[in-house]
Amino acid sequence: MTFQELQPKISAIVTDNNAERDEKLLAICQLLNENVEYYNWVGFYFANHENKTLHLGPYVGAETDHTVIPFGKGICGQVAESNANFVVPDVAAQDNYIACSFTVKSEIVVPLFVNGANIGQIDIDSHVIDPFTEADERFLEFVNQEVAKLF
Repeated sequence: MTFQELQPKISAIVTDNNAERDEKLLAICQLLNENVEYYNWVGFYFANHENKTLHLGPYVGAETDHTVIPFGKGICGQVAESNANFVVPDVAAQDNYIACSFTVKSEIVVPLFVNGANIGQIDIDSHVIDPFTEADERFLEFVNQEVAKLF
């Protein structure tokens, strides 16, 4: 399924009045995981600005021990500080990478803004080296714009 075909499905999940926020976030993770071949782990992290930590929210994929990540640590922690997308074509070449699984070869993290504040991010791991393009970035920015409506 193309990103263009997925966009209305994301919007439909967000506007579903019969589901709670976490159910909607999980449904988005499932939709992306099932329909984008190289999205092998899809999840949301949410920021606690007082403690300067990220906390794992709904996700689909292999279990992770990384349920709390300090700002600045790993790719997710860097995005919490930079407020910018971070695409890692090859995690093995990244110094500040927190290894989740030997199967993960690349990662993309896109911040989630609500009223201008970075409240979290969508994090995607792939078992393929260098699969992410600018189209992935634009699509995940769209996903997060829709998700922001839930806050």
